[in-house]
Amino acid sequence: MELAKVTALMKATALEVAILTGHLVLYPSGMVAERLSPAPPPTTIAPGSRPVILLHGFVDNRSVFVMLRRSLLRHGRDCVESLNYSPLTCDLRAAAELLGRRVDEVRARTGHAEVDIVGHSLGGLIARYYVQRLGGDSRVHTLVMLGTPHAGTTVAPLADAHPLVRQMRPGSEVLRELAGPAPGCRTRFVSFWSDLDQVMVPVETARLDHPDLLVHNVRVSGIGHLALPVHPTVAAGVREALDAGGPVAVGTREEEPGATSVA
Repeated sequence: MELAKVTALMKATALEVAILTGHLVLYPSGMVAERLSPAPPPTTIAPGSRPVILLHGFVDNRSVFVMLRRSLLRHGRDCVESLNYSPLTCDLRAAAELLGRRVDEVRARTGHAEVDIVGHSLGGLIARYYVQRLGGDSRVHTLVMLGTPHAGTTVAPLADAHPLVRQMRPGSEVLRELAGPAPGCRTRFVSFWSDLDQVMVPVETARLDHPDLLVHNVRVSGIGHLALPVHPTVAAGVREALDAGGPVAVGTREEEPGATSVA
């Protein structure tokens, strides 16, 4: 391995350890349900500022989004909410149904016809299932996924005892469902994947490749899995993805390594 790659990996690993340490401190606070945003008066609803729902990954909770949530609120998003699904959840589909109920509740409370979703890791896969398989494309304008195993990950084989982990393995029934036809899906998909993500094995599994979907893949250089929802450069990329709003040609899988390089 080249010296530059070794150095980059060491820096990314050190950052992952630091982020994990901080996250463990915040984790208990994320177990408490957050206070929901109040419904705005009808005259104050801004059509271009859709509510954003944040969805965490496996064995995690909403505390992983402290920095990203703050960034979105500072830059004009009035309603940013997180959804915690139970750590006892054993089926990705059940979490997707829960997400659907939360989306409908947010839409009813805020008066917006659509929401945006940001999912980290498994959270992105849950949101994608809701959009593709449960009719969520009529309610979700843009889905941003951070380090999501679209083609499955082979990391930590001993973790297969957990049903959710098995659903994230290559060739699982859930992934076969998601790989199936999705004609007319209206949601915009933006998938951030990192070249140093040691949870996504191989790293390219976090690229979304599907001929029926409106896809934009963004490569991130220099950080690992835990840094994706925390790093300010990625946060800027997420804001740009949510604010862009325009269509992406079906099947397009563009790469912009320079835009999100943090090395």
